[in-house]
Amino acid sequence: MALILNLETATTNCSVSISENEKTILLKENNAVEYSHSEQLHVFIKETLEEASLSFSNLDAVAVSKGPGSYTGLRIGVSAAKGLCFSLDIPLISIPTLQSMARKIKIEGNEVVIPVLDARRMEVYSAVYDETNKEVRETRAEIIDASSFEEFSTYEKVHVVGSGAAKCSEILQYANFTFDASLMPSAKEMAFISYQKYQQKQFEDVAYFEPYYLKDFVLQGKKN
Repeated sequence: MALILNLETATTNCSVSISENEKTILLKENNAVEYSHSEQLHVFIKETLEEASLSFSNLDAVAVSKGPGSYTGLRIGVSAAKGLCFSLDIPLISIPTLQSMARKIKIEGNEVVIPVLDARRMEVYSAVYDETNKEVRETRAEIIDASSFEEFSTYEKVHVVGSGAAKCSEILQYANFTFDASLMPSAKEMAFISYQKYQQKQFEDVAYFEPYYLKDFVLQGKKN
């Protein structure tokens, strides 16, 4: 049996779960308009363990959403995960944010899921997954235009999900595409992937692991 603490902070959703093997046994999250991960994350971790009647010493590993996503959110989540793994001497597991998002949509046959996270202007972070949650097109930062994802326009159905779906729906006119901008990354969907990686001992180096930012951080200056 493996008890894994899963942390998701790549977007505005501050999400923490405890999983036993591949099953989520407890979830606590809050999707606030303003990022409040620095205030909420450690509180959620403490409350989740208490509600599950567990202590830190019961944990076998910590899994963290590695990005892409919010620079600040990723830094907070990864820092917390690394601190716990170092102090408890347990493995660190990283989960691609878009992969766990794709698990929210159950598809079959000739369908794909395209999780998209909003970036600046008409840009999104995106990847494409099939019915087995296998990546069939790599993660990219891309500017959406009328020809984006054209290679998937022959599929029976394409599910575009995530915070970038609204801007995609304004541009993409493929008849087989559906859009859901309400879907957010959550620690609930991390459980299956984190347990797979735990079994296969796909662990990160706690000292050197960094989030997958995909793009350099740009500081926004104040307008005059």
